[in-house]
Amino acid sequence: MKFLEKYRNKKNIRFELFKKTLEIAKARGVKTIVETGTSRGKIKFFFFKKDNWKDGMSTLIFSEFANYIGGELHSCDISEENISNAKHFTKKFKQNTYFYIQDSVIFLKNFKQQIDFLYLDSFDGHNPELASNHQLMEAKMAIKNLTNNSIVLLDDKGAKTNYSIKFFKDNGFKILIETNNQVLLSISV
Repeated sequence: MKFLEKYRNKKNIRFELFKKTLEIAKARGVKTIVETGTSRGKIKFFFFKKDNWKDGMSTLIFSEFANYIGGELHSCDISEENISNAKHFTKKFKQNTYFYIQDSVIFLKNFKQQIDFLYLDSFDGHNPELASNHQLMEAKMAIKNLTNNSIVLLDDKGAKTNYSIKFFKDNGFKILIETNNQVLLSISV
């Protein structure tokens, strides 16, 4: 998966765990990726859309990975502007990438497919209590779509994960890898 190296950027503090997660995903035969919280990018000079590596640019990375494995990325965000920006960044992989403008909890409640790789990164973490409750609700809505082989990556550890880690652990998931910013879980080790 040499293509991942182009996403290595000194500002992308999430790169190493993204890379390791996608290596595990490939080994497990992942086909369906679901992401809550679409990559926003930045707007320069009122109209020029630019990568924002401080946010990790997960949608761009995951869309290319979905294309690489012949799978699908389903990315949900409540902001129409964020979706528009993400569509711009991922246009090369649009045949494998689907966007939804919707509250992520409602989206996950209504999502019918099995989820092989779940990435929870919606709701800004400026208010850890609200953000953690939101991520917990996402986890509760998504668990019905997860299998023993599914992997779950939680972003913004400590700002959004205060309740979701315990929820997943209470439902048989184990922490596979933990960094300062993210936690990767699965039932299968």
